[in-house]
Amino acid sequence: MTNLIATIKEIETIDSLNIVSFDFFGTPLTMMSLELKDEVQIGKKVILGIKPTTIAIAKNFSGEISYSNQIESAIQSIEIGKLLCSIKLISKGTTFESIITSKSAKKLDLKENDNVTAFIKASEISISKVLDD
Repeated sequence: MTNLIATIKEIETIDSLNIVSFDFFGTPLTMMSLELKDEVQIGKKVILGIKPTTIAIAKNFSGEISYSNQIESAIQSIEIGKLLCSIKLISKGTTFESIITSKSAKKLDLKENDNVTAFIKASEISISKVLDD
């Protein structure tokens, strides 16, 4: 599981649907959730959990896309296996992982130190823990 520390900036609720906005060191992130614990409040720092297999990678991306979460990153290391590829990314001093197919990694010609954009759907982020002040 990839973990990112962020601060809750906004919570929008309609019926049982919640859209939570975060600040990840100046990068906005958004989460979609059906349930929120009472301790989830604006201004709180949280640990966000993201499965590495749900983080998509783009190289030289330009244009519009429906993914609300876009993190500019650099490839710290890359391990290409027969079927899957583990990519360690670094952004804002935080290291996290993306797992994509080896075919995709080769198609993008990914290498260490490449600048890439990590994309995460709002439905793929969860709050793992609310941190104490």
